Amino acid sequence: MESKKFILQEKDIPTAWYNVMAGMPVKPRPMLDPVTKKPLTAEDLFPLFSEEAARQELNVTDEWIEIPDEVREMYRIWRPTPLVRAAGLEKALGTKAHIYFKNESVSPVGSHKLNSAIAQAYYCKKQGVTNITTETGAGQWGAALSMAAKHFGLELAVYMVKVSYHQKPYRRSIMQTYGAEVIASPSMSTKAGRKIITENPNYQGSLGTAISEAVELAMSTPNCKYVLGSVLNHVALHQTVIGLEAEKQMQMAGEYPDVVIGCFGGGSNFSGICFPFMRHNFAGDTDTRFIAAEPASCPKLTRGVFEYDFGDEAGYTPMIPMYTLGHNFAPANTHAGGLRYHGAGSVVSQLREEGRIDAVDIPQVETFQAATLFARAEGIIPAPESSHAIAAAIREAKKANEQGTAPVILFNLSGHGLIDMAAYDSYFAGDMQNYDVPQSEIDKNTDQLENIIR
Repeated sequence: MESKKFILQEKDIPTAWYNVMAGMPVKPRPMLDPVTKKPLTAEDLFPLFSEEAARQELNVTDEWIEIPDEVREMYRIWRPTPLVRAAGLEKALGTKAHIYFKNESVSPVGSHKLNSAIAQAYYCKKQGVTNITTETGAGQWGAALSMAAKHFGLELAVYMVKVSYHQKPYRRSIMQTYGAEVIASPSMSTKAGRKIITENPNYQGSLGTAISEAVELAMSTPNCKYVLGSVLNHVALHQTVIGLEAEKQMQMAGEYPDVVIGCFGGGSNFSGICFPFMRHNFAGDTDTRFIAAEPASCPKLTRGVFEYDFGDEAGYTPMIPMYTLGHNFAPANTHAGGLRYHGAGSVVSQLREEGRIDAVDIPQVETFQAATLFARAEGIIPAPESSHAIAAAIREAKKANEQGTAPVILFNLSGHGLIDMAAYDSYFAGDMQNYDVPQSEIDKNTDQLENIIR
């Protein structure tokens, strides 16, 4: 009988994160000071981030960065996570493709986000920081950081995108259970929030808005740092424990992936599953394809432009070289709240520009069709975000059927959907609709960007 799960031992938890920037043949462009347009140094980022996170953000030389013992000890609560052969899904699709998924939904908060939350909270605590702030879309990052903050004795304020605050009340409850303060964004508690509410009283929020509020609070509060769950390089670094474990587990399975897939919002889980495998492509030893699966309602990689842009709506952050829809882009109120971000991280954007990764945009209804098929075939109800990766994997399997091939497909199940059942209710009721962004809306926002790259 073939194995269903491939399980590592606690001793197999990686001892170092993989820094993809050190291996990239072409390094990503630097972040810029929005006023001087000069590249930022780690010291420039110290007021906003913990010093160690700032150093990791700009580290393009060290291929491996040691995981602190205290972080690795917390990882032992749920890591290593299983690699699972999706034999049920293969049977349902009638495919000869071999489909595997890395099950990050087994973490205490139900997603991969804890991998970086623990690391960033640890670095803040080690530095003597007492307060931290963040934003969250669907609430998975906020839940993860709430747990990490409580463990290290930090006070946390979370700005949660308003539409998700109301759509996903139980994610809010999880954060409050761990002791965090949760604020619906935009709010009246910051200058950025008040400005947005004044101009658009019914605005349901975006990750860009929530970031602006969290950054403003961090910069105006003594002994407080901003912590974030995606987009930036140090977050992607921490997530590489996913792919490093998956490498060992694929060896146990006696296979190597032809295709690696992750859903895509800002890039954290996609980077985590893909970057460790990508280093073998850099070396010329493999020719694995990497696919980022994003929502059709927020298609930055498939329809955005590659240009310097702000990471937030108010323009508080440094300028980042990214595939972007424009920092003023207001995404539709889809159920995959964790993927409603206007831009991609600088590393993923550079790799996309070089053609080293592919991107697909998935309509919302297809996402839930894939989620339902997966749940019935494998028994796990996936998060709406993760279901984009499932949909992309199904597309690849169907294409293989048409071509008569049998590829090995690996995707990241970045989280479960047991707190997202309102979205499933909408799907089963037939109320769910697809939303395609008009090109005129994208052009309106991207035309306002400074032409630094173009």
